[in-house]
Amino acid sequence: MTASVLIVDDDHAILSVLEMRLEAMGCGVTAVRDPRDALGYLKERTFDLALVDLMMPEMDGMELMEAAHQIQPRLPVLIMTAHGTIDNAVAAMKRGAFDYLSKPFRTEELTTRVNRALAERRLTRDMERFRAMGRLLASTGAPETILRAIIEAALEATDAQGAALLLAENGVLRPTAHRGPWSEPPAAFTQVAEETMSALSPLARASDLNGVLVGAPLLVDERPVGALVIGLPQHYRVTDEDLSVLALFAAQAAVSVKTANDLSRLRSGALTALGRMATQVAHEIKNPLGGLKLYALHLERRLQRQGDPEGRELAQKIANAVDHLSDTVTDITAYGRPVRLSREPVPFNRFLDDCLALVQDRIDAKQARVVRQYDSSLPDAMVDPRELKKALLNFLVNALDAIQPHGELHVGTQRHEGAVEVTVRDNGEGMTPEVLARIFEPFFTTKEKGTGLGMSIAKGVVELHGGQLTLESTPGKGTTVRVTLPLETAR
Repeated sequence: MTASVLIVDDDHAILSVLEMRLEAMGCGVTAVRDPRDALGYLKERTFDLALVDLMMPEMDGMELMEAAHQIQPRLPVLIMTAHGTIDNAVAAMKRGAFDYLSKPFRTEELTTRVNRALAERRLTRDMERFRAMGRLLASTGAPETILRAIIEAALEATDAQGAALLLAENGVLRPTAHRGPWSEPPAAFTQVAEETMSALSPLARASDLNGVLVGAPLLVDERPVGALVIGLPQHYRVTDEDLSVLALFAAQAAVSVKTANDLSRLRSGALTALGRMATQVAHEIKNPLGGLKLYALHLERRLQRQGDPEGRELAQKIANAVDHLSDTVTDITAYGRPVRLSREPVPFNRFLDDCLALVQDRIDAKQARVVRQYDSSLPDAMVDPRELKKALLNFLVNALDAIQPHGELHVGTQRHEGAVEVTVRDNGEGMTPEVLARIFEPFFTTKEKGTGLGMSIAKGVVELHGGQLTLESTPGKGTTVRVTLPLETAR
């Protein structure tokens, strides 16, 4: 692997000597006399080491080093000076220099210190990669969470400016996770993804995005199902090591995708069995539960007439317990039964108000402040109001359960191109990353009386409408639910 070294010195003769010696050591060298040119190169490409003269007319070496560390924080810098003193050496080290070189250079000293700095740089990068992979391998989160973590780890380990993980859905590559200076990955990322999937191996391509794109395929059972693509600065020299690192992260992403596919198949089989069982259970339990509810209400009225408040309260608890059992059976039945949408034109903002009216008792009990932020330009949307109401009520109830008395509940709508985004946000207790990673798992719940099916059913309803459901949550600060639905307007 060729190390990339930046040399900055206003003395042309010294610059030439250093360039010749470092190239003889096998380094790729960029030599400049003006510190401002050096900062420009630092913004364009990644370096493994910088040698910087201490005394320069435009900017001294200490200032340049600190500016360089703002751009590339882990860049080792050797400060060079013809006025070497112990005080200067100590000052340079305290301000972030890796080491100190006195002019005129001795070949052995230059070689030793450059090799030591490059070895330290390689060790730092390796440790970053090991830490990133360790976090991923230790993760027990949902596939979406792991794929986002892979993007973050790839950026951290490669000094990339942006990254995207694209998966094939019905023959079309779509970004599943991404981060960069854009709202969506540019088309060039998709082109490189298609190339690397076709080649079945990592590759690098120059890009009109003023940089280099590097891609690695995600292989599941030796078949390409997607690609991991990163964007590197212009003039970056892509090495075999870079390709190997990206292939490592792509392999981890492929494992996550394969695991998700396997779980989906298992869940599909379990769902079929659950549906058959739920139908039988519902038939056997629903009628007795209805009878128990009637007996409990009859007992409650009789005890009220007899002036027995304690007995009446007990009868109410029995009725509430019956309702909970009935809701549980209904949830299991709904989870096991395939849903068919019955779409009709629905005025979305009014529809949300209707949902809020259904949880008004919970709002009053918490004395919560409800903030509505509706987009008045929304047209009627073609949705199934009965099914969608299940999902929205679930989000509202969860938000109200999470907030403290006098807490806030924000409900909003916003029109995007061909879609409507519905937001439900609370300032409640929030969720830990571990809970957030499992929130859509069937039968997973943190509530004492929860069935663990609400969020799973809600996600299914949203996806059945062709929409997307995302959650953001911070412990102690609250949770935001975003539902994006295609805005199929009424004709």
